[in-house]
Amino acid sequence: MSKIYLKTDEEIELIRESCLLVSRTIAETGKYIREGISTIELDKIAEEFIRDHGAKPAFKGYRKEESVFDYTLCVSVNEQVVHGVPGSYVLKNGDIVSVDCGVLKNGFYGDSAYTFAVGDISNEVKQLLTATKESLYKGIENAVAGKRIGDISSAVEEHVSKLGYGIVRELVGHGIGRNLHEAPEVPNYGKRGSGVRMEEGLVIAIEPMINMGKRDIQVEKDGWTISAIDKKPSAHFEHTVAVKKGKADILTTFEFIEQEVKLTKETV
Repeated sequence: MSKIYLKTDEEIELIRESCLLVSRTIAETGKYIREGISTIELDKIAEEFIRDHGAKPAFKGYRKEESVFDYTLCVSVNEQVVHGVPGSYVLKNGDIVSVDCGVLKNGFYGDSAYTFAVGDISNEVKQLLTATKESLYKGIENAVAGKRIGDISSAVEEHVSKLGYGIVRELVGHGIGRNLHEAPEVPNYGKRGSGVRMEEGLVIAIEPMINMGKRDIQVEKDGWTISAIDKKPSAHFEHTVAVKKGKADILTTFEFIEQEVKLTKETV
């Protein structure tokens, strides 16, 4: 098992700084999410925003075997679960789009994701987004010192499985700090009381990836994009949190994002 690195209070504050920039970057990107914009345009907006704030895009240059990811965002549309490669695709009314972003600032990483609606989406898809985001917070409620990783996993699973959704199993949340991906892994399914016992100072990214249909996924030809095999929509929400006694400390925030979504709807 990989070593788990607990963070000091000072290190957590540096991670919080990175996390707040991630949150602001996704919110800035969210201003432009509407019918007619391409996913590569969103990527350019995010990269410029991050660099203007003295940080580096965490995903750009990320290596997987011989392949290198050369973008700031993972932009995953509709049945794409995660790791969507920005490109020429133009968003359409009724799409949903997951924007996953990471930054590196002051030697520490922050990581978050949010799934946006493009224009009008069906009530069925709205329910998927709501349930996925709710499951994230159910998981976070269990990210406290003395509990185990399985308590987070089980809380997510219990919330979405009763609605008949598919929980992606091959992809998981993770520890985060001086590296983008650290131990321990944080699955979105599991048994209460199982897994690593959490201690104060553990910083983890919790990220439910929930399919409207079956849980089965496939890797697309680009070698990065992960999609639901049955082509049904998938939602993804992610927070970086610090484990504390009694209650988790959420280092990222959706507040900026949801303010922008509200303003955009009011001005359209």
